[in-house]
Amino acid sequence: MAQLLIVSVLWALSFSLTAQVSGLGAPFVTAVRTLLAALVFLPFLRVKGLPAGRMLQFLGIGALQFGLMYLLYIASFEHLRPSEVALFTIFTPLLVTLADDLLERRFSWRFLLTAGLTVLGTGICIWTERGRPGLLPGFLLMQGANLCFALGQVLYRRVAPATGRRDRELMGLLYLGASLVALAMAAPSIRWDAVLGMSTRQMVILLYLGGVASGLGFFLFNAGARRTDIGTLAIFNNMKIPLAILAAGLLFRESVDWGRLALGGAVIGCALGLNRLTGARP
Repeated sequence: MAQLLIVSVLWALSFSLTAQVSGLGAPFVTAVRTLLAALVFLPFLRVKGLPAGRMLQFLGIGALQFGLMYLLYIASFEHLRPSEVALFTIFTPLLVTLADDLLERRFSWRFLLTAGLTVLGTGICIWTERGRPGLLPGFLLMQGANLCFALGQVLYRRVAPATGRRDRELMGLLYLGASLVALAMAAPSIRWDAVLGMSTRQMVILLYLGGVASGLGFFLFNAGARRTDIGTLAIFNNMKIPLAILAAGLLFRESVDWGRLALGGAVIGCALGLNRLTGARP
């Protein structure tokens, strides 16, 4: 669970940063992020003795969880504000739980309940009236991104243990799969005027998003996914959101509704406590 908490803190800063580079185009930003992440972990990659079919599985999981997810996620910034993007990620815990139940051919009321409480708590933290035009395309893009991310992490925690490999020895394959998808999409659609006109600030943001938020972040998140039960994993998919609000208030002096944040955080805490109290199942 410690890995998931560290990642939540890392990702708490990413929403606003991603918005600052979304003008470069979703395919280009996705390609840069995944390539940088791949470069971080390629030195640790160990495929000797790994069957070709298994390698293709990890390439496919990476293409889904990171590549396609990022394409949809970054494209949503053309329709949504960063706060709205954060809001529309709240359904991921439910998708994680339902995806795991579908693959296991069962239905877990306990995990669905804790995931539902997590969605409720996160919604309390950030919900405001949303009525402006143009929200639907952004909402649909975000739900596609949520689904890709949920399926990817559930598949990874099922497949990775059978390899006998450490997470750092597998992550390079996932990032390579993501890069292949991103590069295929980026090649015909790169906005060269925007790319060549990148500011130093945008370059630094891309380095952070690729090397730290994506590279280190997804490594720790998938490593944590292997070591925890599906209920805790679902809950931590939303932990970054209240932490992002907390950081905005404490570090950046932004206006925060502390009462709503405390209430929503308490509901998420109850979900985590209920999950542990009723017994975790890996």
